[in-house]
Amino acid sequence: MAVNSFRQDEVQRDVPRRVTLVRLYRYLFAFKKEIIIVSAIMAVTVTIALLNPLIIERAVNVHVAGRDVEGLIKLALTALILNGIWLAGVKARMLIMGRVSNQIVMKIREELYEHIQTLGLTFFDSRPTGKILARIIGDVNSLKDMMSDSVTTLIPDALTVIAVIAIMVVKSPWLALSALATLPVLGLGVYLVMILGHKRWQVLRQKTSNLSAYIHENFSGIRVVQSFAAERESEAAFEQLMAEHQNAFIRAVRLADSIGPVIDVTWGLGSFLLYYIGIRVLHMGSADVGTFLAFATYLSMFWSPIRNLASLYNKIVNNISGAERIFDILDTEPEIGDAAGAQEIPPIEGRVEFDHVSFAYPDEPERAVLSDVSFDIRPGETIALVGPTGAGKTTIVNLIARFYDATAGQIRIDGYPVESVTIESLRSQMGVMTQDNFLFTGTIRENICYGKLDATQEEMEEAAKAVGAHDFIMKLEKGYDTELQGGSGLSAGQRQLIAFARTLLKHPRILILDEATANIDTHTERLVQRGIAALLAGRTSFVIAHRLSTIKQASRIFVVDQQGIQEEGTHEELLRKKGLYYQLHRAASRR
Repeated sequence: MAVNSFRQDEVQRDVPRRVTLVRLYRYLFAFKKEIIIVSAIMAVTVTIALLNPLIIERAVNVHVAGRDVEGLIKLALTALILNGIWLAGVKARMLIMGRVSNQIVMKIREELYEHIQTLGLTFFDSRPTGKILARIIGDVNSLKDMMSDSVTTLIPDALTVIAVIAIMVVKSPWLALSALATLPVLGLGVYLVMILGHKRWQVLRQKTSNLSAYIHENFSGIRVVQSFAAERESEAAFEQLMAEHQNAFIRAVRLADSIGPVIDVTWGLGSFLLYYIGIRVLHMGSADVGTFLAFATYLSMFWSPIRNLASLYNKIVNNISGAERIFDILDTEPEIGDAAGAQEIPPIEGRVEFDHVSFAYPDEPERAVLSDVSFDIRPGETIALVGPTGAGKTTIVNLIARFYDATAGQIRIDGYPVESVTIESLRSQMGVMTQDNFLFTGTIRENICYGKLDATQEEMEEAAKAVGAHDFIMKLEKGYDTELQGGSGLSAGQRQLIAFARTLLKHPRILILDEATANIDTHTERLVQRGIAALLAGRTSFVIAHRLSTIKQASRIFVVDQQGIQEEGTHEELLRKKGLYYQLHRAASRR
């Protein structure tokens, strides 16, 4: 199976930026009421902002020139009231859009999280967990300001630019033309940033993902790092990834920041042309001081939103790479999903049939793990699967739980093809345990009741007693309310017993134990075996184990090797055959 490690940049589908933006802004359009309110507020604030230069022009050309103090005071009070309204409007629109953008980020993160949970094990096996976290946290967070600014910056500043151009053209077409003659230079600069910047921000996202993957992997395996005194090697790898991330960041930001000087140059040239053409070409005199001041103010009002729009554009170019990575996962189809018309499977008896089943991983279709496997398990049977490592034992139980789909043949539970029933109704009647069962941060009670939240105290304790966990739990200071941090503070055997109790509390009709007693000592295993025998009487179970004590009492033993089941029978029957199981038994007895 191909794996994308922290040393490799992720590869994603190439999607036009326009398509990504349209898809992203659909989340924004879901808040029509808020956008209408914000748009109304912005219409008022933009109008007030456009009136300010006209107020200045009137103040200079009429009231100052005419020495009208009373009129000037009234005009100043009017301007003060209007700008007070403007300030309140700006604060209100920022508050509303802040709430909207937070809700959008929450919605996208929820959709992404829910979708990732539907993806098959191949998705998780093929990439480090840190790279998935980078998309759920970092990439989603990057969209917050972009969504808010798309309304609070794009709409008012675009309207301001259009309105300013219109007013300037009406008041003096030649002055307007001279002031705006440098726009083509700005357009060329923005276009170059669009072409080059997007790729650089994509690279930065990839390097961020690699760094996140390494940090998560390194801290998850910190016991191994410290036990091998490999801190220096770990730090060297971290520094290399940091250097790659830093270089990618500098290249992206350096190009993004180049927009600022381009705007400053074009703004300065525009101001120079305004005064040069106005004075030297159009011969405008002192009587037009107010008009000049108005034009200078409008020119500032024009280039200030242009700067804001350029900054927003840079933000979009940056953050659209995050949106692309989010949609890349959202567009990943689950390998395992409910078929059209899938029905809920009723309470099962536990019969399991493999009908000429074959399986190969999707990225290695030529290498079959199982080939033409057939068997029929009656309800209540205990089946032990033994065989060399990599023979396909775990693959068989993964197919039963439908973590993977068979590439050929059919698997049936109580006569129902597993593809014809809903995954939830199927897995809810199964209990799956491995040797590396994960305990969540929380109390022991919460961990045991994870699969059955409505379990009573008596049901929880019954499950814990059945697997021999109750006694050691009650010896803890807070008993079942003892807080766990991923199982730290407990022995490997104790963690396994809690995981046993969690599985058994579901009362599964089909139980799968994949090396589930590997981390339990012999004494504890005897307690567990007695508990399993009492609690799971009449339930179908599949046991993968190397310990003979775990498999000797099985109803049947399947010896798995060479892509199929080579031998089948009870412990005594297989020993009499003196085949592969006999050899495995002798090898285990010598240990």
